[in-house]
Amino acid sequence: FVQLSVFLVVDVQNDFISGSLNISNCSARQNGAEVVEPINRLLETVEFDTVFYSLDWHPSDHVSFIDNVRNRKVHSSSPVKVDDAKTYDTVIFEGPPLMKQRLWPRHCVQDSWGAELHKDLKIVDRSMKVYKGTNPEVDSYSVFWDNKKLTETTLVSQLQERNATDIYVCGLAYDVCVGATAADALAIGYRTILLDDCSRGVDLSDIEKTKKNVTNNNGVIVNSSQVKAMVEGRDRRPELGYKLAMELKNALKNPCSEKRPPENDIA
Repeated sequence: FVQLSVFLVVDVQNDFISGSLNISNCSARQNGAEVVEPINRLLETVEFDTVFYSLDWHPSDHVSFIDNVRNRKVHSSSPVKVDDAKTYDTVIFEGPPLMKQRLWPRHCVQDSWGAELHKDLKIVDRSMKVYKGTNPEVDSYSVFWDNKKLTETTLVSQLQERNATDIYVCGLAYDVCVGATAADALAIGYRTILLDDCSRGVDLSDIEKTKKNVTNNNGVIVNSSQVKAMVEGRDRRPELGYKLAMELKNALKNPCSEKRPPENDIA
């Protein structure tokens, strides 16, 4: 078994730290800027095989923006009607298919300051950027797929080309894009490690749900101080060994099957 480790830094962008969707204003009151220092320390001290940075990269007419809610028809089954819709509410837009959508402040608009990676975040040589949320009609929390699993990002093929095995995931927001990315990584079959101290989130109960989802699916949650030993193969987690064994067993059973995460509603 050849271990190939990928570091995936999710959406450490200005709007989530000090801009229009500053997560410190959300219920968990967490400071997004706090992820920069531990992420930089890992980038400086750990030899990852590949580093990816993801960016929310929305067009101005994006479906997730609260100020665009009147631009699309809300279905009669929606728990919140157009006239009553407020930021962070969830509505159901008409389809087909019907689409549940959480409404966010306008954020990470393409080529804006808010969409830029934080100025203090270290960008390493030969790293790759992955842009998501570019389709105005569907949101994209996961760095792998949009929320309806209609379109994959460039990350999917790039990981396959590199024969990646282990994905270290962190960034913003813990219970939204980081959590959705970790869930998809596990569903596809990667050994997935979520970095707790390198992530900050929106809602404390949702952060706990994210953690349970990762551990229940044989992923692990660690602090950044433990990563170097894991990447170098000195710290071998039994949960990840079990994950690998299950994937190899399934691969032998279904040698022609394509790895694709199941449809799920994470909105």
